[in-house]
Amino acid sequence: MEQPKPTFDEAPHSGPEFTYPDGEAEDWSARYGGAPPPPPPRAGLDFSAVFVLLDMLRRAAPGELQDRFGALIRETLLTLRSLIDWYLERLENPPRQPRVEDIPID
Repeated sequence: MEQPKPTFDEAPHSGPEFTYPDGEAEDWSARYGGAPPPPPPRAGLDFSAVFVLLDMLRRAAPGELQDRFGALIRETLLTLRSLIDWYLERLENPPRQPRVEDIPID
C-alpha cells in the first residue's frame, strides 16, 4: 500500500525558525499570496563575496603576477587593519576640547 504524502504542515522543517516583531507577520498569507513571508534582513555586511572575488582574481592572474597580486592584497589588508586600529584608538581617547578663553570687549 502506498504511503500518503505529508502535507506542508506535516513536512519536516529544514530551515531555521524566524520570528517577526509584533504585527509584522499578521497577514502574511494575504500579503504574499499564501507563501511564507521572506526571512528578515540580516544584520551586518557580508564580505565573503569580496574575498571570493579577490581569490579568483589572484588565481586567474598569470604565474609571475600571482605573487605580486598576493602581496598587493596583503598590503591592502594591512592598511585596512591600521586604519581600523587608528579609528578604535580615536574612539577610546576622544579629542580634547580646545581651551577657550573669554576675552571681555570694552
